[in-house]
Amino acid sequence: MDSKYLEIIKAPVITEKSQIAQSSGTYTFKVDSRANKTEIKSAIERLFNVKVKSIRTLNVKPKKRRVGRYTGMTNKWKKAIVTLEEGQTIDLG
Repeated sequence: MDSKYLEIIKAPVITEKSQIAQSSGTYTFKVDSRANKTEIKSAIERLFNVKVKSIRTLNVKPKKRRVGRYTGMTNKWKKAIVTLEEGQTIDLG
């Protein structure tokens, strides 16, 4: 049953900005691009045993990258910004 939820939640996004937001109960995750907010909410609640207050999602567009004379694009992916209820935390470390 958890494997379905592990396919939805790919990985936490560990950046300086997301680390600062964690102090206010907001966590950022890389999620499956086909997942909707309801599926993401149930996956977070089941995997981490917390109550989710709200979810914001956005599609991260691919960017141009160049290595020497070769050009290409990064992959597109979906980001979910999850706000937890007061007093709830997720241990990502």
